[in-house]
Amino acid sequence: MRVDAERKRPVKKEDILFKIVNYSIFLLFTFLCAYPFYYLIINSISSNELSSNGMINFLPRQIHFQNYKDVFQLSGLSTAVVVSVARTVVGTACTVMASAYLGFMFTQKKMWHRSFFYRFVVVTMYFSAGLIPMFMTMKLLHLNNTFWVYIIPGIVQPFNVIMVKTFIESIPSSLQEAAEVDGAGVLTVFFKVILPTCTPILATIAIWAAVGQWNSFQDTLIYITDQKLYSLQYLLYIYLNQANSLAALVKSSTNIGAVADLVTKQTPTSIRMTISVVVVLPILFIYPMFQKYFVKGIMIGAVKG
Repeated sequence: MRVDAERKRPVKKEDILFKIVNYSIFLLFTFLCAYPFYYLIINSISSNELSSNGMINFLPRQIHFQNYKDVFQLSGLSTAVVVSVARTVVGTACTVMASAYLGFMFTQKKMWHRSFFYRFVVVTMYFSAGLIPMFMTMKLLHLNNTFWVYIIPGIVQPFNVIMVKTFIESIPSSLQEAAEVDGAGVLTVFFKVILPTCTPILATIAIWAAVGQWNSFQDTLIYITDQKLYSLQYLLYIYLNQANSLAALVKSSTNIGAVADLVTKQTPTSIRMTISVVVVLPILFIYPMFQKYFVKGIMIGAVKG
């Protein structure tokens, strides 16, 4: 009978202590990251009177969902949700496809003046014309007060192009060569060979683009005056600055019995908490879907060789 030469190494007290300290630090860090979101949620569903007095810290009290019903009745909120969802979906798709195709083309040695165009794209990372020239450009292109002002300026992101280019360079060139031997053209190679292998880096770029589009409000502030094109984040910005008047507006639009109920009577704090949750929750649900690709995409796309 063969005797196993390896014996189980005895667990040392130092190892146990290290694990306890290590896990404690990570649990504390996790709590610090998650608690602000938890705080928003429990305050949005708790008694508005207790919330406004700062008495809701760890557990919700006198739970109700009237805040969400009242907030969704605010003027322009439903339209802003549609605008934000549309710009996030369309903008993310355009950014991902543009980054993928440009990154692929910059790896093709047969591309005409490849080095020049690649450097031209990279230079835009370091130099910007500024806010006023950008505004004048959008105006001359007739993009002001249009939905496409949210999409077109952000389609090509140099950093994303660099990440995709580096990722594609790590793919064995034999895959493309085999496809070209079988008669595949540039587009066929891109869509059927390269694109399916770039899922990790493209998912990573999709996260960046989606979060950037969803959280953006400055472009609305600069380029948009039509209220039908207000994004949700910009409306949140307005609502947070007008929380006192909004609370009075919601209170005046409800029935007398609801106003008399201190649990559901709207306050500036309840307005701020509820709107913040409405804006944050979609990203909290979407991000975990792409998390499994995130680390792999960053590591492979950032290191060549």
